[in-house]
Amino acid sequence: MRVSETGTKMANDQTGSPDQRAHAPAAQDGADATLEAARAALQTPGPVEQPVMVLLVDDQAIVAEAVRQALAAEDGIDFHYCARADEAMKAAVHTRPTVILQDLVMPGIDGLTLVKAYRSTPSIRDVPIIVLSTKEEPVIKSAAFAAGANDYLVKLPDRIELVARIRYHSRSYINLLQRDEAYRALRQSQQQLLEANLELRRLTHSDGLTGLSNRRYLDEYLSAEWRRGTRDKAEMSLLMIDVDNFKLYNDTYGHVAGDEVLKRIAATVEACLGRPGDLAARFGGEEFAVVLPGTRLEGVRTLAEKIRSEVEALQVPHANSSTGQYVTISIGGASVIPSVDSPMTSLIEAADLALYKAKRDGKNQVTLTGD
Repeated sequence: MRVSETGTKMANDQTGSPDQRAHAPAAQDGADATLEAARAALQTPGPVEQPVMVLLVDDQAIVAEAVRQALAAEDGIDFHYCARADEAMKAAVHTRPTVILQDLVMPGIDGLTLVKAYRSTPSIRDVPIIVLSTKEEPVIKSAAFAAGANDYLVKLPDRIELVARIRYHSRSYINLLQRDEAYRALRQSQQQLLEANLELRRLTHSDGLTGLSNRRYLDEYLSAEWRRGTRDKAEMSLLMIDVDNFKLYNDTYGHVAGDEVLKRIAATVEACLGRPGDLAARFGGEEFAVVLPGTRLEGVRTLAEKIRSEVEALQVPHANSSTGQYVTISIGGASVIPSVDSPMTSLIEAADLALYKAKRDGKNQVTLTGD
C-alpha cells in the first residue's frame, strides 16, 4: 500500500474499372478489419483487478491514521489523505480516486458542500463517495444521500466492513469506467464500419473512370423507379447521351485524352441536374444516361439542351469532328408513364431511337420521342 498526504507526497495518477477494382477490395478489407475490431472490443475482458485509490478527506489526523492502519495490510489499495477542505477538490482531481471517504464536519467547507462539488465536476462526478459521520441519524443520512453520497459510515467503522465497502464501491466504479471505454471503442468501430461500408457501396455503384453511377446501378435504379411510376402513374423520362465522333477523337489525341474528355463530360452532365431524384450514369463506352423521374417531356427538352450547350461550351478541341472544332454530344430523350404491360426496357429503347435520329440528322443536337 502506498500512502501520501497533501503537502508531502501525492500518489501517481492512474491513467489508464481498373480504379474501381483497385479500391473495392481495399474498402472491403477495411470493413472486415473494423468489424473484427468491434467484436474484439466486446469480447476482450478488462483487467481482473485494478489498484484501488482511496482518498480520505478529514481534518482529524487520528482518523487518518486509523484508516491508514486499517488499509495497510490490504493488497492493491493505495491511500491518500487530505486534511484541508479547501484543498479537497484539487486533491480529488489530481489523485483520481476510485472511492472518496468524506468527513461531514470540517472547518471552512462542510462535507455536504464538498459532496455536491464532486458531483458537479466532470472528471470525478461518478467517483463513489462514502460519507463519514460521528452520528447515526436518519436526517443526516438523508441529507448526505440527497447531496450525492453513495454510502454512509459512522466513524470509526470496523476494519473488515470498511475494506469491504471500499472494495465494493471501487470495483463498481472501475467496472463503470471499463464499460464506458468499451462502448466508446464499440461506437468508434461502428462508425468506422459504417464509413467503410458506405465507401464500398459507393465504389460498387460507381463507374471507375467518371465517378458517375455505373450500368449495374443504373439498371437497379431504373427498375425501382419504373415500379414506383407504375404504382403512382407518374411520368418518367430518360436521356441517352453519346459523344460525337469519339473514335476519331481517340485516334487523333489518344485514349488517355479520350478518358479525360469522358470525365469532363460526366462532371458537366451531373452539374446540370438539379433534383435529388435525378440520376446520371455511364451507360457504356462514350454513352451516358440520365434518369428523370416525374419529369414531363417539355422539362426533358430544356435540361437536354442545357447539357448539350454546356458540353459544347467546354471548348475541348476536336480537329477531326464533323460538327465543328470542339467536342460535342448528341442526346435522345423519351418520356412514358410506366405500366405493368410494358417492360422497363421500352423506355431505354425509345430514348435510344431518339438518339439514333439525332446522330443521323447531323449530331450535336437534341431529339426527343415524337420529334
